[in-house]
Parts: sequence; structure tokens; C-alpha cells
Amino acid sequence: MSFLELKQNLKLAQQLVMTPQLQQAIKLLQLSRLELVDTIQHEIEQNPLLEEDIPGNQAESEAGQEIEGASANELPILQEKTSEVTLGENPSTLTEIDWSDYVNEYESGGAYKPRESPGEEQPSRFDILTQTPDLHSHLIWQLNLSDVTDEEKKVAEFILGNLDQDGFLKINTDEIVEETGCDVEMAEDMIALIQDMDPSGVGARNVKESLLLQLTRLGLGSSLPTKIVQDYLHFLETKNYSAISKATKQPINDVLAAVKIIVGLDPHPGRIYSDESPQYILPDVFIQKVDNEYVIMLNDEGLPRLKISSYYKEILKEKKGQQDATKDYIQDKLKSAAWLIKSIQQRQRTIYKVVESILKFQYDFFEKGVAYLKPLVLRDVAEDIDMHESTISRVTTNKYVHTPQGIFELKYFFTSSIERKDGGDSLSSESIKERIRRIVQGENPDKPMSDKAISEIFQKENIQLARRTVAKYREQLGILSSKFRKRPKL
Repeated sequence: MSFLELKQNLKLAQQLVMTPQLQQAIKLLQLSRLELVDTIQHEIEQNPLLEEDIPGNQAESEAGQEIEGASANELPILQEKTSEVTLGENPSTLTEIDWSDYVNEYESGGAYKPRESPGEEQPSRFDILTQTPDLHSHLIWQLNLSDVTDEEKKVAEFILGNLDQDGFLKINTDEIVEETGCDVEMAEDMIALIQDMDPSGVGARNVKESLLLQLTRLGLGSSLPTKIVQDYLHFLETKNYSAISKATKQPINDVLAAVKIIVGLDPHPGRIYSDESPQYILPDVFIQKVDNEYVIMLNDEGLPRLKISSYYKEILKEKKGQQDATKDYIQDKLKSAAWLIKSIQQRQRTIYKVVESILKFQYDFFEKGVAYLKPLVLRDVAEDIDMHESTISRVTTNKYVHTPQGIFELKYFFTSSIERKDGGDSLSSESIKERIRRIVQGENPDKPMSDKAISEIFQKENIQLARRTVAKYREQLGILSSKFRKRPKL
């Protein structure tokens, strides 16, 4: 029979513990620029000891102290008497003001400026404030102007809610009937109503139907372009105009004229009302060449400059009148604020070191362009600046650098290598992509090169590049296959 026995043992061991401060430093390292600004603003709101160091505040404060200590006779005159404004002999001059551009010409921070005719690049402020409607609101506006009953409007709104960003209807008539409780005839009438709205082609089920709706709107419902879209769209996709001419029994010139009309249509009509705003990139680092030497500059513009509140510092210095809980709270917030400032400074130093190492490894890229990009892995930079690979990975995530060759994400400089058969220097996959792009641009459009032919060009240069790899890189570059790049035979 065995008995359970309770014992206490003392054991000495080493263990790596991630403190909250260390976790915060790692988190700051991998944040993008916009995320870092949001995090800093959040910390300023949560920590009373953190303040934004705004240039000029100290001078304004000193000026304010001087004014408080001065007598009334010594104070500067801050206001002047305002002269009376009259309309002159002709009160109608008030109507001569261009009220449509009043804000631009007359509202200038309280000071009048001479009237200047706005240039082409100076839009009215009313134009700046105008918000472009999205597709749904644009169609709803047209629906409200239509002569429909409340029940029909409800069905039409349901249909509009099931249009994708291209303006295509993603449900069928049976689903509309089931969800809204209307009959088939009403559902089809509302679809037809929406298809008659602007932009032309909206409400279609697919690209083919959208093109047919647009041709009908142009009055070409029974023309050659409509017949091509209806029956020979697969020939049009491969630019086989000769087959279209033979199938339709129409001269090749008429086919080309019809194709020109079709190409002028919009296969995705809803995209012109896309409400997606452009995403602008603010570089974290600038690399500029000054006197034949590259200079690295961190972009601190827009990042709040932090400082610790002097008011709470004075509270900690006072020995009397303060409760222990209050002092403990302030002391804790003081440590948190100091660590945040230190972590941000460490983040900036780490980014600088990583960019400096990348510049050393990829010097030829900065001098000559993408074709001279060399293979590089995280381990190379980590060993160069004596850091861990995970740190390099965090630094290069969502960080951008402005270079003489353009703006690139830091991860762009880390590429896989393509080996040479003769044992020479390996090539970067990005430089290979650039070479493929140039080969395609210089090929004969009547006889475009296949993926195998491009692969053979690299083989002759002792570069191991399989046909499948060429196809993968070509697709990543957005280049069509040779079948679709071939100039049509007329």
C-alpha cells in the first residue's frame, strides 16, 4: 500500500520573464507609424505625467508671467479701436460680393487680403468640403426621384443592398422574392428599374450582361458589337479577331470598329463611385545622397514629442501633505512615462541601425536601381548589427523608406536568391522580376515569348530559372501569358 506524502522542496532555477515594460517595448517596435501615433496619444490620455512638448510653450508661459507681474499702465495695448464700416453711397455694393467664393477671398484669419483670382490648382473651399457619394447613395438618390410605390421602393432598396462594389447584383430573382415577399413580376420590374439608372450597366449579374446593357443604352442593341459580346466574347478575350470576322461574316474593318466600341465600355461600372479613399504612405526613414554620400534621416514629423510633467515632479519632492497612496500612484505613473519615452527612443535607434545595415548590403540598388538588388535574409542584418532575427522582422514590418529609387517597405530589400550554374554571385528574385519585365517589354508583339523561351534566356546566362518560376514571377508582375500578349492578326 502506497501513501501520498506532501513535501516542500527548495529549487533554484533561471527563467526568462517578459515584464510589462519589455512587452511594451517589443510592441512599439513592430507598430507602424500611424499606429505609433495612436498609441502615444492613448498613453498621453491615460497617464497624467505625460505631456506633449510643444515648441514655444515655455516662452509663452514666461511671457504670461511677465504680464501678470506688470502694472496696468505697463501692459501693452492689445486692442485697437475698430473704425466704423459703411457701405458707402450705394448700399447695393454689398450684392457685388461673390458669395460663392466668399470663404476663399474674404475669410483669411481675420485679416483682409487683396482679391486674387484663384488659380487652376486652388479649388474653392466648398469643393474641398464636398464629399463624393458612393454607389449605394447615388442609386438611392435616383430611386427617391422615381415614381414607385412604398412596396416597390422597399424591394428596390433590398436589391440595391445586394450590389457589390462593381455594381453587379449578387442574388437571383427567387431570393429577392423569398426575402421581400413580393411576386416575381415586381422583382424583375425593380431590377429593370435599377438597370436603367446611372451608371450604365449597373444591376447586371455579370460583365457580359453589363456590357449588353451599356450597348443598349447607346442605341446599339442589335448591332455588331452586341452580337460579338453576346456570342463571341471568348474570341474577344483572346483577341482572335479573324475568328470573329469569319463567324459573323463581317469584314475585318467592321469587326475592329465594333471592338473599339466594346473596349470603350466599362466592365465594372460601379467602381467609379468607389468610396475607398487612397492610402498615403508616410516614410519612416529618408535616405538621400549628399556630396556622394548617403545620409539616413528618421522622419519624426507628426510624432508627438513627450516630456514628463514638471507639476507632478514637484509633488513628489514635497514631503508633507501628501498621502502614501498618492505618492505611490504618481511614482508608478512616472516610471511608466519614463519607460515609454525610453522605448520610443530605442525604437528609433533600432530602425536607424537596421536601415544603415540595409544600405550597406544593398548599396548597388541605391546607386543603380532594382536590377542590382542582391539576395538578403534577416540573418545577415541580424548578425551585422548584433540583434536577433525576430527583432529585425519586427522593425521591417510596416516601415517604409524613401530612397532615390522610390518608396519601399523595408521588407522589400529581403529577397530570396536565384543560384547560378557557374557558381557566380546569386541574384535577387526582385532583380529577376525586373529582368523578365524588360524582356517582355522588348519582345516582338507578333511573336511574344513563352515562359519556356524566357527561361531558356536565363539558362544561357547560367541562371537556374525553371519555366514554372518564370510563370509565377510573370503573374506577380501582372503580365499576361504569351497567348494574350500576341498582336491580333488582321
